[in-house]
Amino acid sequence: MSPAEEKSLSLPERWPRVSKFALSACAAAVAELVTFPLDLTKTRLQVQGEAAVRRSRAAGGQAVPYRGMLRTAAGIVREEGLQKLWQGATPAVYRHIVYSGVRMVAYEHLRDSVLGRAEDESFPFWKAVVGGMSAGAIGQFFASPTDLVKVQMQMEGKRKLEGKPLRFRGVHHAFVKILSEGGIRGLWAGWVPNVQRAALVNMGDLTAYDSVKHFLLLNTPLVDNSVTHSVASCCSGLVAAVLGTPADVVKTRIMNQPRDKQGRGLLYKSSMDCLNQTVQGEGFLSLYKGFIPTWMRMAPWSLVFWLTYEQIRRICGVSSF
Repeated sequence: MSPAEEKSLSLPERWPRVSKFALSACAAAVAELVTFPLDLTKTRLQVQGEAAVRRSRAAGGQAVPYRGMLRTAAGIVREEGLQKLWQGATPAVYRHIVYSGVRMVAYEHLRDSVLGRAEDESFPFWKAVVGGMSAGAIGQFFASPTDLVKVQMQMEGKRKLEGKPLRFRGVHHAFVKILSEGGIRGLWAGWVPNVQRAALVNMGDLTAYDSVKHFLLLNTPLVDNSVTHSVASCCSGLVAAVLGTPADVVKTRIMNQPRDKQGRGLLYKSSMDCLNQTVQGEGFLSLYKGFIPTWMRMAPWSLVFWLTYEQIRRICGVSSF
């Protein structure tokens, strides 16, 4: 291609992967800000009644009353202020710029260039599962430091109510403090359950959305429009919540636990240790703590993200996902 021909191409045609990264990052930022209060509520619920924490406080006799989803959200507003429902939103947006940008580009590359579609342009389900899990794991590994900061900042309001000193003054201070105390390795604390969760969530999100959308296009009168995108996104949100909540509980607890000077966790040795302690101390259903707000967040998050993403792609002249 000559320089003149290259200049005549639109930006998405010249740099398709960069363009798709930017578009998915924009759509993810919108979806994250709209649904963030539900994410904060979910995080608070997941560390509530933690068996390992109860044992460490046994001598002090501290008891935290259990709250459901609505009481938790109302308690945050009453005790900390309405604006605290968005505490940790900045690193959450940073996280999704990296996470969603990488996972969307990775999935499309795997689908179109590595795994390959069938002759009728369909994408076999097993390939969608492999592509979704792989893309989610890759995206989350790169975004893990921002997720760590998000989880720890979401718990700052609770620490203040318990009379504990605040750990961070802001997002930048959080990154610097974690880096100074635990080194580079400290920024990736909890990355294993984080990646495991992302793989499961994207098996629900990316795999379900792509599979349902193309099933509807190939087997029903529906066309590639907002109705099809909405149906596919609702299915993907539900499947992602069911598959991802247990790993999300483990991830949240590992990331929120106190650490020694070497960056080692004081409550859990590994994700499997956290899983065992949680099930033995609180029962199997404790793995689904925060499921309702998780699902209530993932459903609108998926809806907002996929509708925004598909429309931005159309407006910018990029083919439909």
